[in-house]
Amino acid sequence: MAAGQNQRNRKNDPMLTKTGKTRLYPLNLTQLKTLLEKSTKPKEKGMILRAIALREVAIKIA
Repeated sequence: MAAGQNQRNRKNDPMLTKTGKTRLYPLNLTQLKTLLEKSTKPKEKGMILRAIALREVAIKIA
């Protein structure tokens, strides 16, 4: 009977996904680097490093 409790109690935050993960697309390089320093999980660090690499490639192209 407890299904859906999270959706009712969850506040809408544009920086978080439905599961609570942070969205990386609106962040710039400095914000991503500070997030990388604060993160502890290897999976999160990998995602942040990929986002940083994509931003750096986009800056070089532009």
